[in-house]
Amino acid sequence: MSTVVAQSQHVFGLQSHVANSILFFDEQIIIFPSGNHCVRYNMDQKWQRFIPGSEKSQGMLALSISPNRRYLAVSEMVQEKPVITIYELSFYPFRKRKILNNFDFPVQRFTCMAFSPDSKYLLTQASPPESSLVYWLWEKQKVMAIVRTDSQNNAVYQVSFSPQDNTQVCVTGNGIFKLLRFTEGTLKQTNFQRGEPQNYLAHTWVSDDKIVIGTDTGKLFLFESGDQRWETSIVVRELPREMKNLEVIQESESLIEFPTISSPIPSYEQVMMTSSHVQLTMPQVFTIAAYSKGFACSAGPGRVLLFEKMEEKDSYHESKEIRIPVDPQCNDPSQSDKQDILCMCFSPSEETLVVSTSKNQLYSITMPLTEISKGEPAHFEYLMYPLHSAPITGLATCIRKPFIATCSLDRSVRIWNYESNILELYKEYQEEAYTIGLHPSGHFIVVGFADKLRLMNLLIDDIRPFKEYSVRGCRECAFSNGGHLFAAVNGNVIHVFTTTSLENISNLKGHTGKIRSVVWNTDDSKLISCGTDGAVYEWNLSTGKRETECVLKSCSYNYVTISPDSKIIFAVGSDCTLKEIADSSVLRETPAFDVTYTAIAISHSGRMMFVGTSVGTIRAMKYPLPVQKEFNEYQAHAGPVTKMLLTFDDQYLLTVAKDGCLFTWKVFDKEGRGIKREREVGFAEEVLVTKIDLEEKAQVMLELKTRVEELKMENEYQLRLKDMNYSEKIKELTDKFIQEMESLKTKNQILKTEKEKQDIFHREYMDDLLDKQSRELQDMECCNNQKLLLEYEKYQELQLKSQRMQEEYEKQLRDNDETKSQALEELTEFYEAKLQEKTTLLEEAQEDVRQQLREFEETKKQIEEDEDREIQDIKIKYEKKLRDEKESNLRLKGETGIMRKKFSSLQKEIEERANDIEVLKGEQVKLQGVIKSLEKDILGLKREIQERDETIQDKEKRIYDLKKKNQELEKFKFVLDYKIKELKKQIEPRENEIKVMKEQIQEMEGELEHFHKQNTQLELNITELWQKLRATDQEMHRERQKERDLEALVNRFKTDLHNCVAYIQEPRQLKEKVRGLFEKYVQRADMVEITGLNTDLQQEYARQREHLERNLATLKKKVVKESELHRTDYVRIMQENVFLIQEINELRRELKFTRSQVYDLEAALKHTKKIRPQEVSETVPSKDTLGMAPTRRLNEQEETGRIIEMQRREIQRLRDQIQEQEQVPGFHPIAGIRLPSLETEVGSEEQIK
Repeated sequence: MSTVVAQSQHVFGLQSHVANSILFFDEQIIIFPSGNHCVRYNMDQKWQRFIPGSEKSQGMLALSISPNRRYLAVSEMVQEKPVITIYELSFYPFRKRKILNNFDFPVQRFTCMAFSPDSKYLLTQASPPESSLVYWLWEKQKVMAIVRTDSQNNAVYQVSFSPQDNTQVCVTGNGIFKLLRFTEGTLKQTNFQRGEPQNYLAHTWVSDDKIVIGTDTGKLFLFESGDQRWETSIVVRELPREMKNLEVIQESESLIEFPTISSPIPSYEQVMMTSSHVQLTMPQVFTIAAYSKGFACSAGPGRVLLFEKMEEKDSYHESKEIRIPVDPQCNDPSQSDKQDILCMCFSPSEETLVVSTSKNQLYSITMPLTEISKGEPAHFEYLMYPLHSAPITGLATCIRKPFIATCSLDRSVRIWNYESNILELYKEYQEEAYTIGLHPSGHFIVVGFADKLRLMNLLIDDIRPFKEYSVRGCRECAFSNGGHLFAAVNGNVIHVFTTTSLENISNLKGHTGKIRSVVWNTDDSKLISCGTDGAVYEWNLSTGKRETECVLKSCSYNYVTISPDSKIIFAVGSDCTLKEIADSSVLRETPAFDVTYTAIAISHSGRMMFVGTSVGTIRAMKYPLPVQKEFNEYQAHAGPVTKMLLTFDDQYLLTVAKDGCLFTWKVFDKEGRGIKREREVGFAEEVLVTKIDLEEKAQVMLELKTRVEELKMENEYQLRLKDMNYSEKIKELTDKFIQEMESLKTKNQILKTEKEKQDIFHREYMDDLLDKQSRELQDMECCNNQKLLLEYEKYQELQLKSQRMQEEYEKQLRDNDETKSQALEELTEFYEAKLQEKTTLLEEAQEDVRQQLREFEETKKQIEEDEDREIQDIKIKYEKKLRDEKESNLRLKGETGIMRKKFSSLQKEIEERANDIEVLKGEQVKLQGVIKSLEKDILGLKREIQERDETIQDKEKRIYDLKKKNQELEKFKFVLDYKIKELKKQIEPRENEIKVMKEQIQEMEGELEHFHKQNTQLELNITELWQKLRATDQEMHRERQKERDLEALVNRFKTDLHNCVAYIQEPRQLKEKVRGLFEKYVQRADMVEITGLNTDLQQEYARQREHLERNLATLKKKVVKESELHRTDYVRIMQENVFLIQEINELRRELKFTRSQVYDLEAALKHTKKIRPQEVSETVPSKDTLGMAPTRRLNEQEETGRIIEMQRREIQRLRDQIQEQEQVPGFHPIAGIRLPSLETEVGSEEQIK
């Protein structure tokens, strides 16, 4: 059987904590870290290419790309050791160019890196405590220089080269800002820090010797050659509410490629730890990126500022603000834009700016759009789609649609499409989502939140819940393969629900630990579960009981799956093995080789198996499992794999992990053939839409259609107006043109006549000139002939003179030759003597010349060396100028390309507009009739508009007047505020008056209570009167009823009598009828008499009742009068009672005092030690009086006791009388007076006794 191969297809995720997490490879391709890969992503064509991490890699730490875009450096940790891998990007698949892993110096990890401008050297910074800065010649794996940047274990966030100098280096960190130069094999510091050290988070080179640095307190510094030239502070500004709405910004294409300087970023966790003492309001500058006009920097959460250079001064000013837009899908949209921007990068042509945030999101913006929105901040847009920012806890897929459902601890649920690689739906909630299940139809999901389990519909543009279950902290859930059931885990219990009636049909209990994984078999008849208790159970859903079980206490299971034939269960756990379980026993254990398996998936064909490990790798193996170590291992995630699934057609493998990334893998066999299941039906295209949404959208469409029709009408009306205007203008122009034509014709005729006259005049003039010229020619010829004769005579005379002079000069030459020969001989003799002297001198001079030649060669060598140096400097200078010229040339080319593109787009727009105009003209002809009918309506509407304009003007005038009044009222308010302050000062002396008034109010409240009592008495009277009225009404109704009955009886009697009259001619029948009338109505008459007697009784009852009510009213009045008379007596008795109680209290105090005296005397008697009575009488003389005093006091106490008893009885008697009076209706006791209870008095008496 062939070995299985998995190829990474697409990834949804980002590792923003990696330093320098965004790099531009070219204008359309960016590189970013995701999982344990570096991803090359084409922003236009949306494809991805992968650079996998090193084998046994524990995660990436930093990235860096060379300025020539050929090499990529990746810093990793491999088996607890740092490794730097340099990839060559010009080939695909990308190959490793160099691996730096043998270090002669101590190092734990490399946190940031940078390439030199010529891409030959690499600068790496180690983490504390070593903090070594290493200068590499990386192609030869040679360390050129090494230096320790800090001795206090402070973090270094960024290192970089000067853009034009390989030897100039900058290092920034917490309290660290150093400029270093590589000379003579060492890195020497060239600057000295002045002032207090700050936490420098990021920097960038804006020119060869100028650096901009940002701090964690929102300050920006410009240094030139180590000296500070400029400083500014970033101000935090809150946007108004209307500016926080979402803005859609169209993405533009880029054409020209330019080199750019990308800056690595500090570790977000390090910065937040080191800047914990800084206030939260301080905007932290995490990243800075330079571009041609200046630089861009992060300025607090969700905010980027663009600074441009000022022409006059050596400083920068803020030119534009860019913000992260508000996400309406977040649970708190107002906080969704509060993300720290950790890295930013400009495209080579500076057309696009891409940023990464602390929530693992990628945003981009086209730079020309920032110039369009003047005065308002521009907004980023998602580069791809919103990504997960926390570990992914749930993964699910379906059969009918190419959907992937994920949930994460970032409280979001996302639906992905693995065919088009897009995000279909996304929504955030208030609680964390632990698990998710996707129905096979792809129309709804089940999600386990911290508080509840929710069933939700997947609508066309929303995720809406329609059923909630009180299952708290559900960590696992899964739909059955048929979709008619789903299982949800709550701790150690599995709840099974049906999707038709949404009821709980079964609860599976048996696990003693938390359940970690559940899976359905192929026909949905059984459910397999595993947990931390080391148990793997197979449940029968028809009975709700366990069919098979396998318990291994030493193993905590992580994941479980079942073979397609439902015979073998595969489970992985903490014992680093893969177990095959069948019939409650472990058939086989396959070792995991030093890792822990965390997830497992088997294909529907049963031929291949995939497992995920705790180090984030994926292993692909064939089934049946081989005995030896035969599998393909792939680098995937930067954390433990949490979930793993295969799609229904076995085409794609889906994996998620704690790093928040979702990977899709294409599955092949060893020969590269896809292992695919045949699908009978393609993917479904249906979506769910609620009726309300559909109606709303239909309403919106109708409104838009009406709006379009209105706009068409307006457009046609405007076109008609324009045509009318243009036709009038054309008429005017044609009239003007005809007039001008006529005037030009007349002018032309006039000019023709003038031309003929001029031609005639010119001919005559030419004839005169020709005659004149001929005459002058003849005269000139005669004069010239005479002059020639004279000149010839002069020439002959001069020739004779020259012959004579030649003969004379020849004679002189002969004489000179003779004298010359004589002088020559003399001179030769003289110069020969001199020559001998000069030869001797020449030999001496030659020796001097040799010495001078030696000196000259030495000086020449020195001069050549100096000239080479000067030439090299000049060469570097002109190379810089050449680069600048090339850059300006390329920039101009880019501008021309953009202008060409704009020109072509404008031409296309012109053509489209022309076509639209033709179409509109055709429609115009059709709609002219409609326009004529509507013009009348328009005139009427215009009149209404004029009237409404007049009313609006009136209202505006009124508003203006109201505003004036408002201003006057504000002034008045100010005056009143001042008066209020003065009055508040005067309030204090009036508080006494208020107290007096409060006392008066209390007195009035007493009177009010008295009035309330009177009101209640009157209400009682009213109720009695109402009762009487109701009784009289009832009697009146009874009498009326009697009257009606009598009238009916009389009517019946009349009718019967009338019938009897009909038999007046027949005596017998008449007699029978009269007798019948007698029998019928005589009894009724008796009843009438009886009712008459009843009415007499009722009248007598009413008369007696009125008499009793009058007596009762007089009695009530008497009782009220007596109560008023006795009220003073009650008050007097109460006062006497209070006085007696006070006397009782005084007697109690005296009793206590006497008891204490007795106690003291008894104690004194005990200590006398049996003293005789005589001695006592001697020591205490005349104590008879003292003995009489207590007896007298006792007699007084007995008298007071009797008095108290009598008073108590009198009080009891009065209380009984009061209670009897209170029982009388209409009597009310005096308000506010409460008598003390006799129980307290009796208790006090008992204490006295």
